[in-house]
Amino acid sequence: MTDADFEQLRPLLFSIAYRILGSVSDAEDAVQETWLRYHASATPPVSPKAFLSAIVTRVSIDVLRSARVRRERYVGHWLPEPLLTDTAAEGTDLACSTRVATDESPERAAELADSLSMAALLLLERLSPVERAVFVLHDVFGYPYAEIAEIVGESEANCRQLASRARRRVSEERPRFDTDRRERETLARRFFDAFTVGDLEGLLDLLAADVQVYGDGGGKAPQWMRVVMGADKVARMFAGLGARVPRAGVSVDRREVNGQPGAILRDREGRTINVISLDILDGRIQVIRSVINPDKLHHLGPVADAWALMRESRPRGSEA
Repeated sequence: MTDADFEQLRPLLFSIAYRILGSVSDAEDAVQETWLRYHASATPPVSPKAFLSAIVTRVSIDVLRSARVRRERYVGHWLPEPLLTDTAAEGTDLACSTRVATDESPERAAELADSLSMAALLLLERLSPVERAVFVLHDVFGYPYAEIAEIVGESEANCRQLASRARRRVSEERPRFDTDRRERETLARRFFDAFTVGDLEGLLDLLAADVQVYGDGGGKAPQWMRVVMGADKVARMFAGLGARVPRAGVSVDRREVNGQPGAILRDREGRTINVISLDILDGRIQVIRSVINPDKLHHLGPVADAWALMRESRPRGSEA
């Protein structure tokens, strides 16, 4: 297998690793380790795809086992590292988004996009590493149980049981999203437009009554330590933050984040402040997730100093 052959399979390998790990940086490291192990192998594999898929899955399982210990000690809410999945991300190392084959139907592409959502990845966090790998390989990518059994070192019967158990746990709270992409994008545009001018009434008109906001700063940036719930609280919070946008010179770059509408907030120098994703259902925003932990944003380019921006954006004479 040539380097070009590996590059052709890289999007698939990254897609598997990211869904198992929920981390862009860890997934990239897993793909790189897969490349190194392939070059260290004595004989060329009969099926490069099967061989590389097996390696990247095993590496990802090992990484996830150690990562789970760190996540248990995480400061605040842990969220997956945001992945840009729109067309503007294509041609980059992260352009694996929702497409890993050229013959996918629109329905299949939608399924892959939903499996990338932060809501879906958070559900997968409840599974054991092996359960998660089996579920991802079979239910997301369609690998046969016989092949999965060889990859994870379990019997085919056990793999079926693992997948069935994982499927039940995931299906109980499987996220649902509005299917009309254009409507979702329109609502997201209205949300970010209202946010940037502090339009309280405009925000209230877009939020579900029981909307929830999660923030992930990892103790390294300003964050919401508790879930903010309810349309009134959320609207007032974002209207207040929006009033600071002009003072801090913040711009909103609307993007598709993990298959869902979202945006990157940037400072005057174009550095990333945070990434916001929106879960939209029944024509209302149900969940807002904000990743501001700088460690989770470096793959998007230079990262801003969020603490400094907060100080800069305070109203004059305010200590808040």
